[in-house]
Amino acid sequence: MKILVCISHVPDTTSKINFVNGDTEFDTNGVQYVINPNDEFGLTRAIWFQEQQGANVTVVNVGGADAEATLRKALAIGANEAIRVNATPTDGFFVAKQLAEVAKSGGYDLIICGRESLDYNGGMVPGMLASLLDYNFVNSCAEITINGTSAKAAREIDGGKETISAALPLVIGGQKGLVEEKDLRIPNMRGIMTARTKVLTVLEPVAANINTKAVKFEKPAPKSAVKLFAADDLDGLINALHNEAKVI
Repeated sequence: MKILVCISHVPDTTSKINFVNGDTEFDTNGVQYVINPNDEFGLTRAIWFQEQQGANVTVVNVGGADAEATLRKALAIGANEAIRVNATPTDGFFVAKQLAEVAKSGGYDLIICGRESLDYNGGMVPGMLASLLDYNFVNSCAEITINGTSAKAAREIDGGKETISAALPLVIGGQKGLVEEKDLRIPNMRGIMTARTKVLTVLEPVAANINTKAVKFEKPAPKSAVKLFAADDLDGLINALHNEAKVI
């Protein structure tokens, strides 16, 4: 079985976010980048298939040279090889088109994407990729097992869980639940050393329309100061909750 895991190179959740050029561009200064959390769950599940069923795991990213550190981490975790499409991932359709071209040439049985990336939160790429390839698709996938040429997946729905069977090839939009957080892999020294010798192929992008563009970013309004009340000022607290916060 051949598995392609799509990896986004995103800012660490602890990074301080700022914008420049009139709030039209993200300020990358001092920002630490990591594997997109939803993708990391998918990668760990792919490594499980590698260990249990002999799957071959390839990771792919659409991004610049700075994303290669993230791809090398994926290789250190256990992926067999990596591919980087040398383009800026600013539009969902453009990214899906690049990934589709990689997938077509690789003959993959299972393509694992994160349900959404931590930076743009568009959630568009997995479905677009499945459509471009004409593959079966399961979004918000929290469980998956493979038996021969068929898969059984479970996805979260309002108030419960839906179990789906599908034939391979298959695209999933994965999330937490594919593995538990405690099962996420931390590269060890052997993995880091081995990753240096694994193949990382750089491809130039194919032509594709860019249909969306971020025109401006705006940070959430800062939280207002905390208002404190004396322990015996119950009337003042109730009045503030009723007339100021309007929660009662």
